[in-house]
Amino acid sequence: MPFSIVCQDITTMQVDAIVNAANTALRMGGGVCGAIFRAAGAKQLQAACDRLAPIRTGEAVLTPGFALPAKYVIHAAGPIYREEERELCGRQLRAAYNNALRLAVEHGCGSIAFPLISSGIYGYPKEEALRVAVSSIREFLSEHDIDVFLAVLDRSAIPVRKELRDEIQRCIDAQEPWQGFQKTLREALSRTDSPAKSGLHLEDALMAPMCAPALPDDVAAKLDEPFSRALLRLIDEKGMTDVEVYKRANLDRRLFSKIRSIKGYLPGKRTAVALAVALRLSLDETDDLLRCAGYALSSAVLFDAIVGFFIAGGRYDIDEINEVLLACGQPLLGG
Repeated sequence: MPFSIVCQDITTMQVDAIVNAANTALRMGGGVCGAIFRAAGAKQLQAACDRLAPIRTGEAVLTPGFALPAKYVIHAAGPIYREEERELCGRQLRAAYNNALRLAVEHGCGSIAFPLISSGIYGYPKEEALRVAVSSIREFLSEHDIDVFLAVLDRSAIPVRKELRDEIQRCIDAQEPWQGFQKTLREALSRTDSPAKSGLHLEDALMAPMCAPALPDDVAAKLDEPFSRALLRLIDEKGMTDVEVYKRANLDRRLFSKIRSIKGYLPGKRTAVALAVALRLSLDETDDLLRCAGYALSSAVLFDAIVGFFIAGGRYDIDEINEVLLACGQPLLGG
């Protein structure tokens, strides 16, 4: 998946590079920074950092990962948040993400994991830090192919933005056209402030398969329209390109190629839904596309209720949808 938020210890992730939310002196600190140093081998990593220090806020440098599973550690210096310097802090935080991503690509990395930079002791408001992180990563991914993970220790660290929660609540209260999804979604949102009550653990949810096995040719031939043919038809009807679709769907290019070209190949449900979102399909069109893969949306299923709510309301920002899915402990869209 090109971009995903995961609940995982960043020091254990099997990626090419992990990012350390560093101070400008590149000294071992507390929190995630301290955990990275300890896991890598504090003495070795500090010696490597000393040869590169100091750096300026917004800059990034690269060292070996030493004892970490990751080959590299990219040290990115985020800003100490000050409300009176909000715009400057935003530019510096965006620069930290961009410079880290650029270094990863320059060193041939196919995957990279970030913490939520500056959101700890540096005091950056989590909602705003998340917005900057997602927009910076998305902008970079529009021109580069690399798998990017935003790693948090638990999903309560990524709250649903207040304005998004309030807007959803207003729509539910107003009985907007997405009737049938309101009750399920209302109950789920009421639990997002208390992670222990949410039911499904995100770590388990993310293990849900992204693809179903290909159907035998004789079974695939009996479908009204194979999924791949329906997908290609919709791409043409919407006047979109393949690249637009798989990037907006948060899909890996290789997975999209399989779905597109292999007869009888069926994606998993969350991948199929992601394609519907990328194509900006209506609820009826989404149901038709999902039916080609043997799926349907149900208002009694939380994942379906969240997705259906956004599609029925004409809101197709996959990161916004994933924000709510994450808060409710559901698998994320993409693949």
